[in-house]
Amino acid sequence: MIEKIWFENHPVKYLLWPLLWPLSQLFGVISRSRRIKYQSNVKPSYRAPVPVVVVGNITAGGNGKTPVVIWLVEQLQALGYKPGVVSRGYGAKAPSYPLVVGDDTPTQHCGDEPKLISKRTGAPVAVSPKRSEAVNALLPMGVDIIITDDGLQHYALERDIEIVVVDGVRRFGNESLLPLGPLRESVARLAEVDLIITNGGKALQGEAAMTLKPDQVINLKTGQRANISTIREQLVAMAGIGHPPRFFKTLESLGAKPTYQQGFADHKDFEPSELEQLANKGKHLIMTEKDAVKCASYAKDNWWYLPVSAVFSPSDEARILNMIKEVKEKYGSPSA
Repeated sequence: MIEKIWFENHPVKYLLWPLLWPLSQLFGVISRSRRIKYQSNVKPSYRAPVPVVVVGNITAGGNGKTPVVIWLVEQLQALGYKPGVVSRGYGAKAPSYPLVVGDDTPTQHCGDEPKLISKRTGAPVAVSPKRSEAVNALLPMGVDIIITDDGLQHYALERDIEIVVVDGVRRFGNESLLPLGPLRESVARLAEVDLIITNGGKALQGEAAMTLKPDQVINLKTGQRANISTIREQLVAMAGIGHPPRFFKTLESLGAKPTYQQGFADHKDFEPSELEQLANKGKHLIMTEKDAVKCASYAKDNWWYLPVSAVFSPSDEARILNMIKEVKEKYGSPSA
């Protein structure tokens, strides 16, 4: 219901307005005060000895940050850099922090997005509520640039470049701060960032347009790749991401019409029996790559995931990478 208030102008907002508006104003006062304290050095912040690129957003929920992080890491690796990724590890709880993600790290300890980034790119990934600790865990591994997955509002870590990812369809909803609207910070904050990436929809002037290109589906248990056309009969779809309808529309664009689809809360920790029951509603079960890293250990033969990759125009691709190169040159040349 809350997202209907945020993005669909649902009439119930008029009933909740007397409660949500004061809380929204209080949220704004607290968040602005916190930022000012870091900017004025009342609260200490950490400056890393390597460039820091923040990929975040000003809204709650998923906008496509993780595909952008993966794209950046892969592009920088191809250029000879050694990027590392730091994350809060939302929803996870590790025995101790900082935690460097490995092949055997449970998603319950590191979170689904850090696990996905580590598996997909092979880059060093570290998780900690204090991102400075995560950065320092990666420095001995030879990283020469840090990408943060989320963290635009984590002002305890200084940054060289701020990239904001925007849902091009939903944009900023009613443009109110939490909890009345989806905003973590006001839209005025966008004037201060280095780049806005628009995921889907129509990019405004100055924004970099991004699309998510789907690949072949991959079997969770065997790793087999296949065209989605081979499994679309009696297909059941699920997505535990910030905006599940985006995944379902991607399936439709590929010609797949699931007989049943189920959206879950972002970062949901699934129970095996829950997914087995869902899979029994059809012949094949398909999910996002982020969901797949959480349930690969107990996957069945008919469970599949659909990986997607960020795609930019050549001009936007060059603009993004040149911006990072310019900052990197101030710190030193790429590693050999």
